[in-house]
Amino acid sequence: MIKQGDKAAIEKIFSQEEVIAYAKSSNDNNPVHFDPDYAEKTPFAKPIVHGMLAASLFGGLLGSDLPGKGTIHLGQELKFIKPVMVGEKVLATIEVTHIREDKPVFTFDCILTKEDGSVAIQGTAVVIFRGEVFK
Repeated sequence: MIKQGDKAAIEKIFSQEEVIAYAKSSNDNNPVHFDPDYAEKTPFAKPIVHGMLAASLFGGLLGSDLPGKGTIHLGQELKFIKPVMVGEKVLATIEVTHIREDKPVFTFDCILTKEDGSVAIQGTAVVIFRGEVFK
């Protein structure tokens, strides 16, 4: 039974290959993500992970861990606070903050933390859990 305060987390290091694959699938070919010479001229100084690629860890946690199989995203709000560098370890954490009483709809806080403890992305997700429907 899912309850308020339940959490799930995953650590991840995004490789340059994953960033390039995301660029191809999303058509986001901004060179700041994969061209070191270009990125060096930006305030970031080196390639950064696409914000939405980094934020996709929240969807992975929701669909695979909490609530898990049968979870459908209803909404997501995100604030991109700091860049995630290619090759940097991050920790994505989700926490149940609200459960509707009339149906299996859950609200989660979503936080992506960098190695130095600073927050890179924060937001909320709303999902509906229909696990039994998808078995």
